Amino acid sequence: MNNRVIIAMSGGVDSSVAAHLMLEAGYDCIGATMKLYNNEEIGIDREKTCCSLDDVQDARSVANRLGMPFYVFNFTDEFENQVIKRFITAYENCATPNPCIDCNRYMKFDKLYRRAKELNADYIATGHYARIEFDEKSGRYLLKKALDVTKDQSYVLYSLTQEQLAHTKFPLGDLEKKTVRKIATENGFLNADKRESQDICFVPDGDYAKFIESYTGKTYKCGKFVDKDGNVIGEHKGIIRYTIGQRKGLGLALPKPMYVCEKNMADNTVILGDNSDLFKTSLTAHDINMIACECIDKPIRIKAKIRYNQAEQWATAVQTDEDTLKIEFDEPQRAIAKGQAVVLYDGDVVVGGGRID
Repeated sequence: MNNRVIIAMSGGVDSSVAAHLMLEAGYDCIGATMKLYNNEEIGIDREKTCCSLDDVQDARSVANRLGMPFYVFNFTDEFENQVIKRFITAYENCATPNPCIDCNRYMKFDKLYRRAKELNADYIATGHYARIEFDEKSGRYLLKKALDVTKDQSYVLYSLTQEQLAHTKFPLGDLEKKTVRKIATENGFLNADKRESQDICFVPDGDYAKFIESYTGKTYKCGKFVDKDGNVIGEHKGIIRYTIGQRKGLGLALPKPMYVCEKNMADNTVILGDNSDLFKTSLTAHDINMIACECIDKPIRIKAKIRYNQAEQWATAVQTDEDTLKIEFDEPQRAIAKGQAVVLYDGDVVVGGGRID
């Protein structure tokens, strides 16, 4: 192995400090920003997103300050096919996708990793808050939570393969966010105080339905709100506008709070129910990736997390075939959503995960 590393630089403070730390550690560093879309095509501004064209200039500025070569890779076609279209297809099929997971899976740790190899680099490094360790006993690379649990991003990294983990560096995994900003300030980075992106990069205003209709040119037909007994309650404005667990924004005058419990694409209905109807004790997941082990060949006690901002919960997990996990929770979980990821943890180690059916 050589010590050349491609730093994935989004223009934000985290990836900038990651680049600084890799240089300090003695690596031969090259900065790289992935051009994923054109700003004007989706109507964004630099303060609300990451990876926009303006952010390229911030990344270039930091790379120049650090004396690193810097490249911009045009991955717009790949991003459209692997992230945006998957996002739209999921909503059209009543799922709730997490495009950040797809971006990590298909762009940063696949497309960028392949480009790194073309440049004779043995590693890529990112500003993710997570840790990678090699376990001598199992002979496997482990993905672990960041030491700063408030910033931990291991959930969106569960799809990393053993090869990718072996060639990836997360230099921020042992740091707190306040330390990262301090390092950026001390080194005069122009993005030291730059706000963090909280939204999906290509939907910065959070209006998924508006984005999908604009991007596809489609109009999604109105349909019926029904209760769990099939009684019509009112009319919805297009099935892509609603997510599991939603209460606000239904546009209905109801005698009691009701929540989106299910969506049925076949008859274009949105099923509403009580909050209690949202709680389930089990799920199945496919498109799985195991990290800490080859497979789960017998039921194990584990903690499972069904969305990014949720604490993991005690459960029993079993792998029923090559690409299916079944999870039984000790306590019912609220609003388990098709399309989201379930990620399994053993302490701070990511065992694996999959996409919820």
